[in-house]
Amino acid sequence: MIDPQTAHAAMQVWQAAVLGLVEGVTEYLPVSSTGHLILASSLLGLDDPPELKAAVDAFNIVVQGGAILAVLGLYWPRVWQMLRGLVGKDKAGLRLAINIIVAFLPAAVLGVLLNDWIEARLFNPASVLTALALGGVFMIALDRFKISPMRRADARAEAGEDVPDTERGHEIDDLTPLKALVVGLMQCVAMWPGTSRSMMTIVGGVLVGLRPKAAAEFSFLLGLPTLGGACVYSLAKNLKEAHDAGTPNMFDTIGVVPIAVGLVVATVSAALAVKWLVGFLNKHGLSVFGWYRLVLCAVLAGLIAAGIVTFG
Repeated sequence: MIDPQTAHAAMQVWQAAVLGLVEGVTEYLPVSSTGHLILASSLLGLDDPPELKAAVDAFNIVVQGGAILAVLGLYWPRVWQMLRGLVGKDKAGLRLAINIIVAFLPAAVLGVLLNDWIEARLFNPASVLTALALGGVFMIALDRFKISPMRRADARAEAGEDVPDTERGHEIDDLTPLKALVVGLMQCVAMWPGTSRSMMTIVGGVLVGLRPKAAAEFSFLLGLPTLGGACVYSLAKNLKEAHDAGTPNMFDTIGVVPIAVGLVVATVSAALAVKWLVGFLNKHGLSVFGWYRLVLCAVLAGLIAAGIVTFG
């Protein structure tokens, strides 16, 4: 057991900063933040002892709070629009708020019901590697048959040709509750570690007819309640289990300063990643992320097989 008196040294500030950077950069990119955090945590030597690994696993979820703060800052006008809509002062804001709530509910319900089952059966190397690979292939195919035609339609429209919206894709304000529900159900697939919440929600948005940029924006906004709920649930679970067992909690084990540094780094890096992703999707689509996932899968598999990276 880690001694609470010396626990502040269990994770160095620079290690927390690295994990915060990895979380911030990968949370909103469709590349699986889970796969990257597994790799980073192992390479940083944070897998032993078991008490430290449990605290690091909780930290890797709580640090998502930085990604939430980034979206709140970048998309505050949209958030404010939804808040105004909820009090009856903005009809478009109310529609968007309803769509976010509808899309959030499936994961909110299934996440609580299936959390223990998922941790017991899917938090293993084979499951994560399978999710990484399948997600990569799926995005390459989607980019070829759905997103690339949208980009070509945009190019034709910019050249002065009259192009129907069905070919170019719709904006976020055109989303209906039924289509939002489809995105929410797609998000549930991301409970399979290694899949990527960002990938499934962006893909879901494109499949229901949103332009890639609009799909990404909806994915970011949907992340506010989804990631927020996961952070609160993970923190409460860690504190309760530590209290019941009489063992150090995450703050005792890691230290307040490293956790704070991780959150700050995650906030800044997530903001930069979000701004970059929106422009990149419009010009290049998802294919490059698909190939990257396949490479990551191969690298992670090799490191696990060599015993350099451990899991679970």
